[in-house]
Amino acid sequence: MKKKSLYQPYEVEYVTMEESPEMGRKNTFFELVYVLSGSGYQCINQNKFKYRDNHMFLITPYDCHQFEIEQPTTFFFLRFNDIYIQSAGLQSTNIERIEFILQNAGRQPGCILKNQSDKLLVRPMVEAIIREYLNQDLYNTELTEQMINTLIVVVARNIAKYLPNTITEYSEEKILDILHYIQQHIYEPDKIRSKAISSVFGISESYLGRYFKKHTSETLQQYITSYRLKLIEHRLKHSSLRINEIAFTMGFTDESHLNKFFRKNRGMSPVAFRKEMRKVVV
Repeated sequence: MKKKSLYQPYEVEYVTMEESPEMGRKNTFFELVYVLSGSGYQCINQNKFKYRDNHMFLITPYDCHQFEIEQPTTFFFLRFNDIYIQSAGLQSTNIERIEFILQNAGRQPGCILKNQSDKLLVRPMVEAIIREYLNQDLYNTELTEQMINTLIVVVARNIAKYLPNTITEYSEEKILDILHYIQQHIYEPDKIRSKAISSVFGISESYLGRYFKKHTSETLQQYITSYRLKLIEHRLKHSSLRINEIAFTMGFTDESHLNKFFRKNRGMSPVAFRKEMRKVVV
């Protein structure tokens, strides 16, 4: 596994690839990847998702990732680090919020753009950044950084949908640590039981329940259920994994267990949900 570092606040790359890179890599920085054309698979942290035109992915530091290219793919890469966020001229109140959201993004599979309006906004923005990058015209740096800042804010808005509404950058450090722990171990059911979490954080089960509800306005089980559902839905929407494969990757004992869980919370089977989503024009 190749490790890549960034030696400047941000970096833009615009490239067409016909073949998959020989090996995956881990970054020490954030990387936004936008697909302008082409198709294939994004592989991240041992999960695989189908990509196509207008999909965007966020690679967070030390994620294990690579791309498997089926059709020649034109990628836009935006790489940036905390130094850029701090020095990019964003309002101080927004800097803390954006850093918090990106650092606590967890493993978000598939395309990160949730809002249809944002999908329409991002492509012309990416194309404008590419034009500035290629043309190097007057005030090129200033214009590029303004567009990059806007793009990062749009990404942060979409990622924020994964976090409880009551959590902010000012929340206690312990609740942020608990949420990050849950996101990190969401594929391992035994590690996210209240008894296991209580043991890791050195608090009683009864207090954990009250503490979690106080700071998130939902129970621990409600949050875990909601987060698992979002991950399952993304697999159903954006991957070609079979239902039994999804069940395995999400830590269910078998396909029937996943079916029961999904039907209870969504009122339909995973197969029916996938068919319904594929009727929608993305």
